[in-house]
Amino acid sequence: MAGMATHVITGAGSGIGAAVARRLHARGDELVLHARDAGRAKELAAEFPGARTLVGDLADPDRLSWAFSHQTLPDRVDSLLHIAGVIDLGRVGDLTPKTWRHQLDVNLISPAELTRHFLPQLRLAQGHVVFVNSGSGLNAYGDWSAYAASKHGLKALADSLRHEEHGNGVRVTSVYPGRTASAMQAKVHQQEGKEYDPSKWIDPESVATTIVMALDLPRDAEVNDLTVRPGR
Repeated sequence: MAGMATHVITGAGSGIGAAVARRLHARGDELVLHARDAGRAKELAAEFPGARTLVGDLADPDRLSWAFSHQTLPDRVDSLLHIAGVIDLGRVGDLTPKTWRHQLDVNLISPAELTRHFLPQLRLAQGHVVFVNSGSGLNAYGDWSAYAASKHGLKALADSLRHEEHGNGVRVTSVYPGRTASAMQAKVHQQEGKEYDPSKWIDPESVATTIVMALDLPRDAEVNDLTVRPGR
């Protein structure tokens, strides 16, 4: 992605999202960092000087359009990076509709809504949409049904968007990281009742390297799907 570019990023506060934001910020690109509320937006603005913020609760996708209508959106978007996510493990027989909806809202419906809002800018820039999915978006195991369903849906969203927007020059990439050392992974281990050792899992910086590589790939090629697994 040549020259200064504008990136809209969700999940920039920690883990993979923070690693990607640091890379792009360090090289002088323009960042528009999504935050769930004004307090979080203030924290992100302090962490990434010069970045703009965009406030809206991904847990309430029905109100994102209203929230954005009261803010200034960027005129140009070179990449939209969907990195935020939530997880709550549980057996199918125990999960409540509230738990299902929360994961579907944050992990699937809000990315679709954000994409809808920024498609005009992405088409103008012939930009790039990156969905940070999960190994659970390809395979589902016991206790992971709601999260995996949201991530399988995210794969379908990305695949459909790629077909729809190819003629407009918009590139679409899905990244499927394995277990990555992050606050989410610590929560997963807690829910699994296991001891958490971050050294056993992928460093978020390694996943960030793959995402930036996909963004910077020359226009003669496109990464559609990229699986990243723990190397040890």
